[in-house]
Amino acid sequence: MKIRLSLKKCALWLMGIIIVCGLLGSGAVVMLFYWASRDLPDLNRIADYKQPQATVVLARDGSTLGTLYHEKRFVIGLKDMSRYLPMAFLAAEDDSFYHHMGIDPVAIMRAAINNFRKGRQGEGGSTITQQLIKQLLLTSERSYTRKMKEAILAYKLEKNFTKDQILTIYLNQIYLGEHAFGVEAAARTYFGKHASDITLAESAVIAGLPKAPSSYNPFRRPEEAKTRQMYVLGRLRDLKWITQEQYDQAIKEPLVYWSMPEGMGGAAQWYLEEARRLLIEFFTEANLKALGVDTTKYGADYVYEAGLTVRTAMDPTNQAAAGAALRRGLEELDKRQGWRGPVEHLDPAEQKDFLVKSTFSPLDLAGDDWVKALVTAVDAKDVTVALGRGYSGVIPVVAMSWARKPNAKVAAANAPSVKDAHRVVVPGDVIWVSAEGATVTETGAKGRKEQKTVPFDPTTVKKGAVIPLRLQQEPLVQGAIASVEPQTGDVVALIGGYQFGDSHFNRATQARRQPGSSFKPVVYSTALDHGFTSASMVLDAPFVYVNPYTNEVWRPSNYEHNYKGELPLHTALALSRNTCTVRVAQQVGIANVVQRAKELGLEPHFPQELAISLGAVAVSPLNLTQAYAAFANQGLGVRPRIITSITDPKGRVLYQQNVEHWQAISPQNAYIMDTLLKEVVNAGTGVRAKIEGRIIAGKTGTTNDEHDAWFMGFSPYLVTGVYVGYDQVQSLGRLEQGGRTAAPIFRYYRSKVEDRYPKDDFTMPEGIVMSDGLAFKADQPIQGASATAQGAPEGAPVDTSEGGEDLMRQMF
Repeated sequence: MKIRLSLKKCALWLMGIIIVCGLLGSGAVVMLFYWASRDLPDLNRIADYKQPQATVVLARDGSTLGTLYHEKRFVIGLKDMSRYLPMAFLAAEDDSFYHHMGIDPVAIMRAAINNFRKGRQGEGGSTITQQLIKQLLLTSERSYTRKMKEAILAYKLEKNFTKDQILTIYLNQIYLGEHAFGVEAAARTYFGKHASDITLAESAVIAGLPKAPSSYNPFRRPEEAKTRQMYVLGRLRDLKWITQEQYDQAIKEPLVYWSMPEGMGGAAQWYLEEARRLLIEFFTEANLKALGVDTTKYGADYVYEAGLTVRTAMDPTNQAAAGAALRRGLEELDKRQGWRGPVEHLDPAEQKDFLVKSTFSPLDLAGDDWVKALVTAVDAKDVTVALGRGYSGVIPVVAMSWARKPNAKVAAANAPSVKDAHRVVVPGDVIWVSAEGATVTETGAKGRKEQKTVPFDPTTVKKGAVIPLRLQQEPLVQGAIASVEPQTGDVVALIGGYQFGDSHFNRATQARRQPGSSFKPVVYSTALDHGFTSASMVLDAPFVYVNPYTNEVWRPSNYEHNYKGELPLHTALALSRNTCTVRVAQQVGIANVVQRAKELGLEPHFPQELAISLGAVAVSPLNLTQAYAAFANQGLGVRPRIITSITDPKGRVLYQQNVEHWQAISPQNAYIMDTLLKEVVNAGTGVRAKIEGRIIAGKTGTTNDEHDAWFMGFSPYLVTGVYVGYDQVQSLGRLEQGGRTAAPIFRYYRSKVEDRYPKDDFTMPEGIVMSDGLAFKADQPIQGASATAQGAPEGAPVDTSEGGEDLMRQMF
């Protein structure tokens, strides 16, 4: 009896102890959770959180010009994903996601036991909700306190958000390697497709990445990625979310890894950089506030994180053709200037290292690309080079005949060609080379044998074979091309220099250089509205101007330093006679010339000085191209369009640039200028810009001592400006004027794109009569006697303004 009482008493005591311990434990847990929840982050931060998204810049045809981002992320909804993607992530990370309340006690207990056994914190047992909390609200600290806060916040998050909302945020937020954030970026990065098009097999690869993006990177560790994929597919099968047949099919599916291009690269980078710069300038704090955009970001941060869609006017075909044309023209000019020497000279040990590190393949020479080569032997008639990996090449002396010693005072045409390779390189030199095309003999239309050069074919080169090469040299001279469609103002091509990687400075929009004679059409357009006609006689003779305020003497002269006497106005413009232009500007009044420049859209401040008539005021190539657009389009000025529209991720239009025209000059004035400037190309200084079967008008420009060379050319549908010059002003070389240096670049470019535009001539407006190929206003006499400009007396005063004397001294 006593034993039974003792047992009962012990049981009561034991039960009491258990109850007390339970109460104490519960109290401790409650106190612990209370303590942990005192400084929890505000859950509203997730509600207000705007995931950084990549901004996509599009070309006019909708192709991707480039992508701007701090985090490569493209936010999409569950409906925009392949149904396998969320399924695969849930199988790999949290298969009970749709059943728990933010935490999974079973998973936590399992992880705690495993961690206890290992003696360290290796597993987390975190749900997707907890992972999201850790990423957005907490740190990555490994501690029980952080896990406790994570659990509390996860529970609260589940109370405030739906499961689909949480999963959507997670799938867009998670980092998946290779700079890809979220499943859409991962799909583009690893499989070159959108998340909506991802297969089951591909979904399993992506879903396997969160655990260790670097360890399972498909590009770098394809075997590990495959192993992880099989684990995810196994989980899907075990959970009966897919059938055995689907599992087997996914396991066998070949995995092809490649990335969707983020942009076009090459010459297109000039346009992308200009669009990027304009975007950053536009999205100031004040502009964003005026647009009603609720954001704490502005400038570059906003552009790189707002997920904008930016549409531009860039035409990929025009852009690529313009880039290739400028490179070709600058390389040709550089060769005319002479050989500056090898890239570097290596000692024997360095030569050995150069060849050991070489990764050369004949494919590197495809498409006229260049590679570095090591000179191993030099003979008078040729040079032998090593390319690496057992490949060699030979450069005959004829392929380096241009490599004379530079002399800016001697024109290339008058310089002797190199006939001994010893004068160019020595063994140990590292030089740039390109492949020489093969010469083949073909039978022509009339049965005649004709020789033709075909491009280099790298697939025909066998190891040990000697590759025919040409000596190359990277130009120091720079240039720019701007091309505008006058009907819309679309800037279809914009090239800012020889090579984008060397510099991001866009000379087409940011450089300001004197246009020289390419400004003269502004003067002659003014003259046509002040009594002059195409046939008015103007005097080409020495001109002397004495400044009435400083008594300084200005004597402008022609490029050739000779004079032709009286000339018809159309001939004076075609031959670009400086003294004729100055006399015309003096007679019509320099103030009227300045007014015309402004009407055409030229932006600089123009002092009231005669010197501006010869292009003494610096302009940007794009701005001068804009001015010429009025000549091409019946007198209508146009505002250039680079960015045409900007929309936010919800499709709201934040900016749109519509076509903007104004009547800069009369249609009659524009048409007469068209006929005058066609003569420049057909029979004047711009003949090298002529394209067979096409209507081209234009004007050359050259500044003093051949510092800058220009050609401004246009047809009714496309206006193009070409500029060539050094960033630090120096001579381009003897006789390197606009017609020789810039006009061929225009032709190289336009001959590639002319077929995209009609062959139409300029539209003749009412009020024009033609005589001997010249256009006249109907209310003016065809002979220009009433507008003859014989030149003002020497020393006649003209309008001046402060600083004008220095301007003329600088120019002349």
